[in-house]
Amino acid sequence: MVVRKDRKVRRQRGSRLYGWGQVGQHRKSGMRGGYGAAGFHKHKWSYVTTKEKDHFGKDGFVRPAAVTNEINAINVGAIASIVHGKVLSQDEKGRAVLDMSSMGIDKLLGGGKIDFPIVIKVTGTTELAKKKVADAGGEVQVAE
Repeated sequence: MVVRKDRKVRRQRGSRLYGWGQVGQHRKSGMRGGYGAAGFHKHKWSYVTTKEKDHFGKDGFVRPAAVTNEINAINVGAIASIVHGKVLSQDEKGRAVLDMSSMGIDKLLGGGKIDFPIVIKVTGTTELAKKKVADAGGEVQVAE
């Protein structure tokens, strides 16, 4: 271990530059050529060509929001968990009526099983979902 009085930094106390020569040689980012990606198109170009090949340019395509259509869908098998514990209106045959559009659901899909009669009002559905609900004694009403 070096004795404290013999350390180099003790000799340099008060020298202002601590052995780095001119003022700017050991301050800010001058020696490294800038912080981060500074100089990637200039003096750090060889670094870009070897290690950051995909740094510049575009990649992929994003569809405009006006074209994309987000659909909230639900499976037939999940209807039991929605209906459970809720008081729903009934039609003339005594079946519960569930309005999916008021819940923010756009489409009814055919996954899962349903074993009770229910009338479902929805904006879109699949043929399999219609068949499963009909087999259980219910009905799917598609609102346009």
